[in-house]
Amino acid sequence: MPRTFAYVRVSTTGQTTENQIQEIEAAGFHVEPRRIITETVSGSTAIAQRRGFSRLLDRLEAGDILIVTKLDRLGRDAIDVSATVKALAEMGVRVYCLALGGADLTSSAGTMTMNVLNAVAQFERDLLIERTQSGLKRAKSEGKTLGRPSTLNEKQKQDVRNDLATGMSVSAIARKLATSRQTIMRVRDEGSRSVRS
Repeated sequence: MPRTFAYVRVSTTGQTTENQIQEIEAAGFHVEPRRIITETVSGSTAIAQRRGFSRLLDRLEAGDILIVTKLDRLGRDAIDVSATVKALAEMGVRVYCLALGGADLTSSAGTMTMNVLNAVAQFERDLLIERTQSGLKRAKSEGKTLGRPSTLNEKQKQDVRNDLATGMSVSAIARKLATSRQTIMRVRDEGSRSVRS
């Protein structure tokens, strides 16, 4: 006979898992108290790093049922949730999510739902990347400096160019200015680019 487990998670110690447990019972699932795994951990924590969920995985066997109230209980994002559901399905564990009408995420309909959610998550990631690139492009066109501030000011950069012109080594200049060789080489390369332009 399959055993039924519930995984309930809250983000802070001030929150309670009681509402989730009551929601599971109201949906008609009977879960023995010893099979209710509660955890207080941030939703941004990957499922693999959650101690309570790791202990749950050790207890689950093929044929068991896992109930969660919402998808975000199973991972920090759609990819994490999808990987978790896939791993559980491979173990032979059925996963039900109450927020999706109690759908079995390991069934054909559940797999389709997961695929749609993953497509939406990918779309959101792509939009974020586009907005980030657009913002960087705009900032660059406005003349804003991107990246880390330079460790050398303009006078020091000119001193580097002068020292290089006199034949001083990159290492010696780096020691003199208490900076890295890479910084000196970057100034040297900037100078050679401006000469070519």
